[in-house]
Amino acid sequence: MLAGRLDLVNTKFEMTHIDVPEPGVGEVRVKVRAAGICLSDVHLIDGTLTKDDIAATGAWQPTVTLGHEVAGEVEKVGPGVPPMWKVGARVLLAAGKRCGSCPPCIFDSGPCLRPQTRGVNYDGGWAEYAITHYQALIPIPDDLPFEQAAVIPDAVSTSYAGLVRTGGLRPGRSIGLWGVGGLGVHAVQIARAVGGAPVIAFDPLPKARERALAAGADLALDPADSSFAKQVRAATGGLGLDVAVDVVGDTVARDQALAVLGPKGVFSVIGLTPLPLAIHNSVFFCYMQQQIRGHYGYENSDLLDVVGLVRWHRLDLSASVTGLLALKDAPEGVRQVSSKEGDPIRLILQP
Repeated sequence: MLAGRLDLVNTKFEMTHIDVPEPGVGEVRVKVRAAGICLSDVHLIDGTLTKDDIAATGAWQPTVTLGHEVAGEVEKVGPGVPPMWKVGARVLLAAGKRCGSCPPCIFDSGPCLRPQTRGVNYDGGWAEYAITHYQALIPIPDDLPFEQAAVIPDAVSTSYAGLVRTGGLRPGRSIGLWGVGGLGVHAVQIARAVGGAPVIAFDPLPKARERALAAGADLALDPADSSFAKQVRAATGGLGLDVAVDVVGDTVARDQALAVLGPKGVFSVIGLTPLPLAIHNSVFFCYMQQQIRGHYGYENSDLLDVVGLVRWHRLDLSASVTGLLALKDAPEGVRQVSSKEGDPIRLILQP
């Protein structure tokens, strides 16, 4: 089968043919119908995220099939899979799995401490077929197109978990979101859906700010505007934000978020970058009893929540797919995402 493979040792990406994988005990083979191109895939290919970064999270392999946003149909069922999972079932794949070796995994006592990521720690979905444990399968509605379902396992669910679980967003609490790209535009929708008020989006691109307002933001501000902090204070009764979220992974955005965080405010860091995160006035930070919380991924329960919101039309993903490309054209898709050509939300590969 055709697959997009990354040599992590030499940072070399290529489309190549490999054997069709066979499902083992507790596994199914999924015919991939759609797979998203995420900025983190681009960062793996361009070397921003290195093999050492991956090795620090646990298991890694020298060459890996990319792709952690995957939707398709169950094509073959291995031994030990519950009978509810049948050939032809429409599913999306959770983007990660438990490590199996940390105390919560061993004693079944809570979330995994070192979750492993599809398309990073093990083979992903930039391929004609993908193997997954049945516990990573989430059923999707018949009326949800595969290309829209594919963005849920990261661009939507990571935002949902970063706002609701890590950020602690509740109805009536103010929230500011830095970056209105693939994750950010969904974060705006989610913030609105769960009752955040006001929802303030920050992006230097006018088109992105327009997108934020269309997605439900109450305000969309240019972070380069010297009056942005004053506007935030005005919108929050002078207090600052209850929840601030970095959805882009940028040092300047992080400094700005902390500068307008309110008393007992929570800063949820979703965007990934190896650059330092600094608290420039720790006395003020402590006096205000603020918190910085690192965020990564989501739990399967978050996926189920998001699919429920989509099923009942609380979230609309129809505008999330910027374009469709054949699997063989993955390198061109990576180029477009890297260069931000056309300001894409998500480009989707179709094997």
